[in-house]
Amino acid sequence: MLQAVLFDMDGLLADTEPLWQDAEIKVFNALGVPLNRELCRQVMGQRIDEVVKYWYDLFPWEGESLKSVENQVIEELLSLISQKAELLPGVLDSLVLVEKYGWKKAVASSSALRIIEHLLKKVGIRDQFELVCSAEFEPYGKPHPGIFLNTAKKLEVEAQACLVLEDSVNGVIAGKAARMKVIAVPDPHMENDPRFCLADAKISSLIHLEEALEKVLLQQGK
Repeated sequence: MLQAVLFDMDGLLADTEPLWQDAEIKVFNALGVPLNRELCRQVMGQRIDEVVKYWYDLFPWEGESLKSVENQVIEELLSLISQKAELLPGVLDSLVLVEKYGWKKAVASSSALRIIEHLLKKVGIRDQFELVCSAEFEPYGKPHPGIFLNTAKKLEVEAQACLVLEDSVNGVIAGKAARMKVIAVPDPHMENDPRFCLADAKISSLIHLEEALEKVLLQQGK
């Protein structure tokens, strides 16, 4: 029986993926890395330190440490969140739905903790979650399942009793690797990626969460 729902954040609760892309493109272009939105989608769902290392390995630059570049992207993103971040459709209703079932709610995101806290406060839903966890404190980011397993542990819930809501392929892989149920809510540019078939259900928006949830519960024999 499900006991907790683990929400990803970027691209699921708020449309921050374009903001991430804007921040990354600005910082990396200044370093001579020919980044664009299509290339940014290759690393969706990964931690920013892993993203920086990925592009450095392909397009090594001089004069800036990887940590410095990471911080530049984060600072640019925080500024964009303050200006532009808004909740995506269906988020508030999904929180009410989870509350109705009496399940615990947590955010389990690849973003740095200060980004998560900043965004949740900006859009006014920080108090909706019992727990907020960041993969920045894990040895590995998604698609490694560590962030989800440790979030479940902190909630004192078995992994198999958790449902993950994710918009990225990396997040879906991480959720399934953690032996959790997963509902995918893909980014529109990625929705045809065949790897989303790993999810237990797939919807275009959290507006449709209730019907997907019924499918998952039916699979469990509830």
